[in-house]
Amino acid sequence: MSSKFSVSILNRILINAPLLLLFISVFNEFDFNYLNYKYFSFNFPFILIFYWSLKRIESLGYGYIFIAGLFNDAVIGLPIGLSSLTYLIICGFAAYLRNITLRPSLFKDWLYFLFTILVANSINYFLLVTFFSTELNYYELSGNILFTFLFYYIFGYLFDIYQRLAFGRKND
Repeated sequence: MSSKFSVSILNRILINAPLLLLFISVFNEFDFNYLNYKYFSFNFPFILIFYWSLKRIESLGYGYIFIAGLFNDAVIGLPIGLSSLTYLIICGFAAYLRNITLRPSLFKDWLYFLFTILVANSINYFLLVTFFSTELNYYELSGNILFTFLFYYIFGYLFDIYQRLAFGRKND
């Protein structure tokens, strides 16, 4: 009975690991600014949300993604709802790609991810500049977009391995 219970808990942790990772990443606001690399940062929640919305939306859920965006706004100090809107835009692009794709490919997903983060960040920064009069450093933003794009391929590959191990099947 005890081993059955521990296997059940382990399965629940494996199934909910992307959701736990999402909330840890929005609470932590992980980047490499502590290492004094001025323009080296990436947006891990974008990578996580796009990948899991594309491959296995039931691992995250749109409601949890929206709530994670609210927490992200509170941690960073952005207007409440702005990150949620950005995250849901990313989910929308991923859902569109999921519905039109016949043969999934990590490389094609990676290129579409670049388009997605460009649109999502453009809307986000347009709203910040227009309505909230926020000054932005475009070099830092460009670096963030570039490194987020580059790291998607690495994390996508790692998430594919995780998905095969945790869910016991080849990803869709």
